[in-house]
Amino acid sequence: MIDAPVVKRRGDSLRWVAVSIFVISSTLNYLDRALIATLAPLVMAEMHFNQIQFGYLISAFSIAYAASSLAAGWFLDRVGVTTGISAAVSWWSAAAVATGLVRGVSGLTICRAALGIGESAGVPAVGKLNGIYLKPEERALGAALNQIGLSVGLAIAPLCIGLAMARGWRMPFIVTGLLGFLWIPLWWFVQRRIAPAYEAGPEVVQRGEAQQRWSSLLLDRNLILLVIANVLWMGSYSLWSNWTTLYLMRVHGLTLGQTARYTWIPPLVSNLGGFFGGWLSLRWMRRRMDAIAARRKAVWVSAFGSCVSLLLMFSPGVQWTTVLISLSFFFALAGSVNIYALPIDIFGPARAGLTIAALTCAFGLMQTAISPLIGFLSDHRLYSQVVWIVTLPLLVSALVLNRLRTP
Repeated sequence: MIDAPVVKRRGDSLRWVAVSIFVISSTLNYLDRALIATLAPLVMAEMHFNQIQFGYLISAFSIAYAASSLAAGWFLDRVGVTTGISAAVSWWSAAAVATGLVRGVSGLTICRAALGIGESAGVPAVGKLNGIYLKPEERALGAALNQIGLSVGLAIAPLCIGLAMARGWRMPFIVTGLLGFLWIPLWWFVQRRIAPAYEAGPEVVQRGEAQQRWSSLLLDRNLILLVIANVLWMGSYSLWSNWTTLYLMRVHGLTLGQTARYTWIPPLVSNLGGFFGGWLSLRWMRRRMDAIAARRKAVWVSAFGSCVSLLLMFSPGVQWTTVLISLSFFFALAGSVNIYALPIDIFGPARAGLTIAALTCAFGLMQTAISPLIGFLSDHRLYSQVVWIVTLPLLVSALVLNRLRTP
């Protein structure tokens, strides 16, 4: 594990406050992202497209997200977290506002792609922040804390249904986009008063003898294995992040308004999964297990737990479906926080931006490919096949992580 020396400064005791401020940006990030899935029935009705075309809309976001991720990670490592995240939040907030102003499918597709470009910096920025503010054994918990923001964003989205039905589906996009611009001065205020525990600025990247060029880093065996594991893992996460509303409407015949009673539950339950996964690895690391072994073990537990989603095909009603989706989401997050902590454990905080961006790039490519397939299967009511497709790869992902080498 590569970490820069600890620098003791005034404000170290408040480092979790600094990390918590990023929870707000993550909330806005995923709220902007989730609104299109939550309000999909209204958007689809106005613009006249089906679930397959909705899948392509998600793909437009995802391919832009993937294509921008490595550049976003490099940019964060180059200019630092504060400048990098400020630029990213400004970009994705403008894209969210623009989404509420478009008049056709082409404009909507362009805006979702623009949103993907900006939001590609979100997860790498959080990983880099955790790397410079938190101790190694705390980083999965830091990822879990940030996951609160992601999940709260998903949970808040259904609350916007009332506003959308009263003022039109465009208004929630405009409001949430404007909120992003208010976060930037808040972070600048906080980061000037709370110093990081680990230095990982541009000067460390330039001087450190152990630093690799980005090109060779992307070909590192461990990073390639992490990318493969993440592709296999995140299908379940993508399914419940983007398709829960449509799943409940098509499988159980709910109206859009009725889905709001249930769709906020799985994201909030997933928060507990993130902390469960972080707690598992922390517990084993405090028992002298090395970080990589502890995180692999936590991923195995999460992979077996995720198999509960295979019971969805036997669910007797919407209440049980909500329970099973929530449990699936719970274990998806329990494994995810450990997978996204591994690049920091292996490559250090100075290279966290680029290495975590490689994982988010892989996630974007996976979501690009899988979304139209999910739409096609859903239009043909092949929901059991969808669940199998996203669940079984989780076990393979855990197997891939077993091939990681300890630095």
